[in-house]
Amino acid sequence: MTTPRRPRRFRRTSLVWAGSAAALGAMVAGCSTPAPIGDTTSSGPLSQTLKEGERPPAPDFSGTTLEGRTVHLSDYRGRVVVVNAWASWCGPCRIEAPELKKIQQRWRSRGVQVLGIDHDNNRADALAFQHDHHLGYPSLHDPSGRQALKLPHGLVNPQSLPFTIVVDGEGKIAAAQMGAVTETALKKAITPLLRTAGKTPAAS
Repeated sequence: MTTPRRPRRFRRTSLVWAGSAAALGAMVAGCSTPAPIGDTTSSGPLSQTLKEGERPPAPDFSGTTLEGRTVHLSDYRGRVVVVNAWASWCGPCRIEAPELKKIQQRWRSRGVQVLGIDHDNNRADALAFQHDHHLGYPSLHDPSGRQALKLPHGLVNPQSLPFTIVVDGEGKIAAAQMGAVTETALKKAITPLLRTAGKTPAAS
């Protein structure tokens, strides 16, 4: 099944997420998700950034974290939020986990927050993944995939994991990626948003 066609408002404005296809290899290959979400595989990485003024509002992802705490995306208003959908059985999700951990550790003090959305049916499997990778950010438990269905149609393929969206400080979608991400690619997407918000990232 091909990736849904993107509306014009989501046209690609830069390739800040792009990297060497050979280097990424399996990292950009999405995992198909099991029932009830479906078994459609990603047709490839979807990399796009949205200009200020063209960014749609991000849905207020909300629910219970793997530890049982209630979290809303709006809790982080004023910060740049990296929202990452994952599952413990997803190979590329395991590969990108250390990269997301770096973003949380190195960029939190600069106004960045990572928020995961976990698609595991078994909460214990997800908690084990979170523990094994020493992730320092919360993840909503969403085995049905309902959170992704709140996104604007065509932005990502909700039937394939992993995918990531970047939300600016005003709660609007600034970038999206199908497939695994790297710290380097995320830095390129995050840095302009922090400068716009008047927060100058420290050198790293």
